[in-house]
Amino acid sequence: MSVHPIDRTPQAYGYPLLIKQLLHAALASHPDQEIVSGLQPQRRHSYRELNQRIQRLGNTLRELGLQAGNTVAVMDWDSHRYLECFFAVPMLGCVLQTVNVRLSPEQIAYTLNHAQADVLLVHSDFLPVLKQIRGDLTTLARCVLLTDDDTPAPRGPGFAGEYEALLAQAAPQYEFPDFDENARATTFYTTGTTGVPKGVYFSHRQLVLHTLATTAGLALAPQQGRLHRDDVYMPLTPMFHVHAWGLPYVATMAGLKQVYPGRYVPDTILRLIAAEKVTFSHCVPTILHMVLSAPLASDVDLSQWKMIIGGSAMTSTLAQTARAHGIDVFTGYGMSETCPILSLAHVPTAELDGPNDIAIRVKTGRPLPLVALRTVDGDMQDCPHDGHRTGEVVVRAPWLTQGYLHNAEASAALWEGGWLHTQDIGHIDAQGYLQVTDRIKDVIKTGGEWVSSLEIEEIIARHPAVAETAVIAVKDAKWGERPVALVVLKPDQDGQVRADEIRALVAAAAQDGVISKFAVPDHIEFVTELARTSVGKLNKRVMRERYTG
Repeated sequence: MSVHPIDRTPQAYGYPLLIKQLLHAALASHPDQEIVSGLQPQRRHSYRELNQRIQRLGNTLRELGLQAGNTVAVMDWDSHRYLECFFAVPMLGCVLQTVNVRLSPEQIAYTLNHAQADVLLVHSDFLPVLKQIRGDLTTLARCVLLTDDDTPAPRGPGFAGEYEALLAQAAPQYEFPDFDENARATTFYTTGTTGVPKGVYFSHRQLVLHTLATTAGLALAPQQGRLHRDDVYMPLTPMFHVHAWGLPYVATMAGLKQVYPGRYVPDTILRLIAAEKVTFSHCVPTILHMVLSAPLASDVDLSQWKMIIGGSAMTSTLAQTARAHGIDVFTGYGMSETCPILSLAHVPTAELDGPNDIAIRVKTGRPLPLVALRTVDGDMQDCPHDGHRTGEVVVRAPWLTQGYLHNAEASAALWEGGWLHTQDIGHIDAQGYLQVTDRIKDVIKTGGEWVSSLEIEEIIARHPAVAETAVIAVKDAKWGERPVALVVLKPDQDGQVRADEIRALVAAAAQDGVISKFAVPDHIEFVTELARTSVGKLNKRVMRERYTG
């Protein structure tokens, strides 16, 4: 059987999958759509103006001497400026480094040096951090000030000027070139709980394919959780963290109205939802809990709000609370290394508001188009899709990071056997829904069994007095490890709940066969807060260290 080569017309356009191609449809069909910055003073730009500002930024960065392959780092809150950088920097052929502003100054300096940042766009709020670390930065040549007030750019050779002033001086036309779609577009650093942050990176091709697959996955939902062109989008996942889960690229390609809230202040978020008619967001459970706990939440209509929850497991209690407010809440799954979205927990229309509705919303979800997702045993053999047998979640998709920046050993471990190893444990049911039951490092090995900390947390969270909980493993001479539950009570319940009540909940579930008898915690600790990473995920390593001393 012969294989015929592709007959290419010499004049045909090869159409590389570059980030600039995501702008075409929106500019053609929605040039007057709004992009709103909730920062004060509030700003409103049309997509036509967005395109012009991207070109002005391209000229500005070129005038700073940037060439293809150079790295531009950004330290900013969620803003219209960040969206402009999402496009202009990689469209130049440069690499966009989104700096995690919640890291320590020492870690920020490490990531800037490790990424070899050439230029830094820095918000005035972070000037004290920059001053502290400036002498340690080995590659940084120039800075640009980002400001929401009249803060002047610091004087001296290090600063090129203030962002808006530089854009105003730049020409409004820039012809962004074509180049290899496999060129690196972005890099950022994981918020892992051990060692120094690891850099992950993504190409233009990967980001475009992730955008297309995520759009398809959301648009194919017949009813629940569907994203469409009438939606109003507002991210509540930081833009420095996995490109705000890639949704700003999706929203821009679709021509949606977009709202950028700046810092995450509950009253500001709720006022923007009401004033701008926001209908689609995404966040970690902590942010949703914070918003729903704000006094203003009872005065704002949230019944049109669709919300993807990721980063940490969503409990059925949080899902029920959100549903009581009318929020269409459901889980999305991924990690820094996966760009990030791999799966979405859409509820089939026949199951909506039925007895399984909440249970499906809190599942880890079904794969997006182009995602190959497996649960495997230690020999990389598939586990049965029976909804019970657990194994490590391994994945393939065209947008997964190819490795860790300047770290060949960790990259090889990540991709051992040709599949990306998530370090999550889970099972898949007959309908194709994945349920992550724990992180490999967090599973509790007790009594000869593996017990899921997430399943214990789900049970404890059902107590009406519990606001949040985390379950950790501590060493035990007899059983190997034992679970300890750290519990944050609701404000009006402090001192009103005994540890025995919490323990009895888990014991009842064990008696009913829902969970192992070894899952009943020996100790319940009432705490005022739970340790978290810089992006709001539970930091169980720190909890274990604090508890065990």
